[in-house]
Amino acid sequence: MTQPFRIRGKIKLKDFKPDFTDDLDKPKTKIRTNALCRRIGELQQLLYANAKNSLVILFQGMDASGKDGASKRVLEFVNPCGVETTSFKTPSREESAHDFLWRIHKAVPRYGNIGIFNRSHYEEVLIVRVLKLQPESVWKTRYDDINAFEKILTRNGVILLKFFLHISKQEQAERFRDRLKTPSKRWKFSTVDLQMRDHWDDFQKVYEDALNRCSTDWAPWHVVPADHKWYRDYLIAKTVVESLEDLKMKWPTPLVDISKIKIN
Repeated sequence: MTQPFRIRGKIKLKDFKPDFTDDLDKPKTKIRTNALCRRIGELQQLLYANAKNSLVILFQGMDASGKDGASKRVLEFVNPCGVETTSFKTPSREESAHDFLWRIHKAVPRYGNIGIFNRSHYEEVLIVRVLKLQPESVWKTRYDDINAFEKILTRNGVILLKFFLHISKQEQAERFRDRLKTPSKRWKFSTVDLQMRDHWDDFQKVYEDALNRCSTDWAPWHVVPADHKWYRDYLIAKTVVESLEDLKMKWPTPLVDISKIKIN
């Protein structure tokens, strides 16, 4: 690729083009994506059968960047019984009575399952900073806490794939307009989205800080150009397949000697 995808070292987010497609052919790429998504369905069965690892697919991005759409496409052929999905909203009273990672750890999928995180613990160094919900003395230590937490997860068999869906301000506006004019999408629209849009530059800054400070060897960040949904889905599906295939999973052997079993 001619534009970085997996983050290694320090980056400037302005150097990443949200409309980048690597000059791939759209129809052909959509066919490849479909094959990759079917492969994810096959690999999920192996993951479930072995029950030694779990997979977390974590999405962060501005409103309308495609977190829901990417989840739906990439897991299209997966057995829903093996998927645990969590959308992290404003912390509840119970969640606020614990440390900021408590609710995240509770949502980590059991071994054998795939978990989708629609937003995540990174909100504690994103919107918390932008809207000044916590003083700097609180949020500045959370980067180290996040890195340590993610190391614990990966040491214990959790594959953590972190995707930042990088959308342009212009494309976000187009998607907001589409929501307003399409009856089946109007329910998605919220004036809060426009309030967050007013902080666009601030969000770009805090996202850049999170990418630079929390892209580690054990849990690297991936910057996904998200202006084109077909390319976004291809990159994510390809990464999920590669990560699961790296486990080199095989069907587990039966717990009993099946040669001695007779079914009348």
